[in-house]
Amino acid sequence: MADEKKVSFAAKISRFFKDLRGEMKKIVWPSKKQIINNTGVVIAVVVATSIAVGGFDYLLNLLIGLFVS
Repeated sequence: MADEKKVSFAAKISRFFKDLRGEMKKIVWPSKKQIINNTGVVIAVVVATSIAVGGFDYLLNLLIGLFVS
């Protein structure tokens, strides 16, 4: 343990940003067409899920209304 080399805080920060720059170069960014397509899929799923949850809520509301009255 006494043989371990002490690394300064500034050296750690410098190494972090060098590694960060290297990792950023590896990123494959999506094209504009892919972004638009994925956004459309997300909006469609959100709308479909909202309709399903709203319909389920409406049916449960009707059933509870029948039992209460």
